[in-house]
Amino acid sequence: MHTLVILLRDTADIQSFANLVNSYPFTISLRQGRAVTDAKSILGIYSLDLTKPVTVEVYSNQAGELLESLEKYSA
Repeated sequence: MHTLVILLRDTADIQSFANLVNSYPFTISLRQGRAVTDAKSILGIYSLDLTKPVTVEVYSNQAGELLESLEKYSA
């Protein structure tokens, strides 16, 4: 598992993030405190407090390209 802390600043960030993670076949979660949601779900993303950073959890050993793409959202 790989983790990265990100901040989704506006609706454009949320939409581009969701499109990006949906293009990968492996499981990706968002964690904030005790709340965990599917990163591929727009409703799940909006259920979090997006004024604060969230942790992306990627469950794959072949996630290098995705992690590089997610760097633009780094908190």
